[in-house]
Amino acid sequence: MVTHERIRMFNTKETYPNQTLDNDLCQAVKAGNTIYVRGQIGTDFNGNLVGLGDPGEQAKQAMKNVKQLLEEAGSELSHVVKTTTYITDPRYREPVYQEVGKWFKGVYPISTGLVISGLAQPEWLMEIDVIAVIPE
Repeated sequence: MVTHERIRMFNTKETYPNQTLDNDLCQAVKAGNTIYVRGQIGTDFNGNLVGLGDPGEQAKQAMKNVKQLLEEAGSELSHVVKTTTYITDPRYREPVYQEVGKWFKGVYPISTGLVISGLAQPEWLMEIDVIAVIPE
C-alpha cells in the first residue's frame, strides 16, 4: 500500500557533482492531504542558478519552484500553512522577505526565519521550505 507520493525524485550524485554524495531524495512528498516541499533555492529545475549574488532574485526563483512543486502535488500557494526561510546574511532579510511576501499575500502562513552560516553551495544565499495542507 503506497501512503506517500514522491515528486521529482533525484540522486545527489547528479545535483551535487562537486561533492561525493549518493543520496536518493525528492523535491516534494504528498502524504494524505499534506504536502512537504524540500528547501528551494535560486536554482531552476534545469540546474541553472538565477540571481548570482542577488538574494531577492534567488528568492523569486525559489518561490517559482515552490509554486510549481505544489501544483505538481495537486496543491497551490494558498494551501501553505508553514514556511521556514534560511538566509546566509542578516542583510538579506528584507530583499528575501519582500519577495516571499509577494507570493504569500493573503495566505497568512506561520513562518520561521533563520540566519545561518551557509548552505550546501556557497553561491546560495537563501533557501525556503514549506508545508501545505490541501483542504478536504
